[in-house]
Amino acid sequence: MNVLIVDDEPLARMRLIRLLAHDKSIVIKGEAGNGNEALLLIKKHTPDLIFLDVDMPGLNGLQVANELNNLALPPAVVFITAHPEHALDALQLSAAGYLVKPVTEQSLVKVLEQVGRLNKAHVQKQQSTKISYQLGGTIKSVELDNVYYFNAQEKYTNMVFEGGEAFIESSLKQLESQYPAQLVRIHRNTLVNKSKLLSLNTHGPGLHSVELMGCNDHLTVSRRELKTVKKILN
Repeated sequence: MNVLIVDDEPLARMRLIRLLAHDKSIVIKGEAGNGNEALLLIKKHTPDLIFLDVDMPGLNGLQVANELNNLALPPAVVFITAHPEHALDALQLSAAGYLVKPVTEQSLVKVLEQVGRLNKAHVQKQQSTKISYQLGGTIKSVELDNVYYFNAQEKYTNMVFEGGEAFIESSLKQLESQYPAQLVRIHRNTLVNKSKLLSLNTHGPGLHSVELMGCNDHLTVSRRELKTVKKILN
């Protein structure tokens, strides 16, 4: 489980990292000292779980959580604070758990068990994500897991999936925002399914393309997105 820790107190972050080290299933992807930095890291790493301090200068934890609720598949959030009176606000934001400082090993174990149950439901929801399209006057849908890539073409977006392709009205920007955990931009005109990425090929100086599992199309990778693609494949 990929985890992000957000707290403006370095000692509090260190304590939580030390306690989490006992759970080998957890990978700490990063730390943030404020809300704005947290949102950037969330977009970059798409963590499964965020330990989020409520009381921070600037954008506080409740405001960050409110932003996360706009995502199609937001990560699980465990709030951490020295003020128990914030519990009601946290629960209203669909928090997966709540920890009071100083965090103890016993309370952490308990909340991780709860998050584990929620995370299974989260994964099932992710796997059942469908994209709708119209074909011959009939509304159909395809599992996002079965989509190879999306390509922008004038006013529409072409969706290529296992068994065919179809035009949809959603823009690449909208799709990228709705499904950040599943899709990655490889070019200003193209989003691909991360789970389908097979290899990165170099054809000359500054010329790159990717191959997707089960798809014969070779898709151009822009210089701007090259680093991101390499990171995913590594």
